[in-house]
Amino acid sequence: MDWQSESPELWAFLESLHCGDILSGTVAAIERFGVFVALDDGPAHPTLPGVGFIALPELSWQRIDAPTDVVQVGRRVSCEFLQFDTYNAEARLSLKALEPDPLQVFADRTLVGQEIRGTVEKTVPIGVFVDLGGGIVGLIPSEEVHGRPAVSPGEDFEAGQEIAVIVTEIEVPARRIFLSRPKGPGAVVS
Repeated sequence: MDWQSESPELWAFLESLHCGDILSGTVAAIERFGVFVALDDGPAHPTLPGVGFIALPELSWQRIDAPTDVVQVGRRVSCEFLQFDTYNAEARLSLKALEPDPLQVFADRTLVGQEIRGTVEKTVPIGVFVDLGGGIVGLIPSEEVHGRPAVSPGEDFEAGQEIAVIVTEIEVPARRIFLSRPKGPGAVVS
């Protein structure tokens, strides 16, 4: 569809937006692939439930199972404008952009080499995932479990077990935290 000629008011509105603009509206529809938002200052969309669209990764910094974990139809939202989707003639939005990034907050308050406590989330062949709180999860690579490649990291750790870990690397752009075990006794808390 040629949105520019078919819906000039919609096209003009979307062209007037700038990356970083804060837009408000009401959640109009929730789909498995994202959320449509009827924007307060925007025209109605001729074929979609709303001119604004929030893709699943832009709903929350936390892992979610469904969009309804974050929003419900009829809820008022404020979002940051990311880009003009010219194919669908919609404003791509981010709800999470208006919230502090929990990984950046963690990185700002945690030093490499610092010992902290966490809870074993799960063990996998590559290592042990440790919940550090606030939705932050770090990895003890299998070679760090005992200073050698582990046959099965699960042999030493159980989900729910509280342990002490050392932060060895924080990669904010890659969204990764690497951990190691402290040397000596007292590493297992519970």
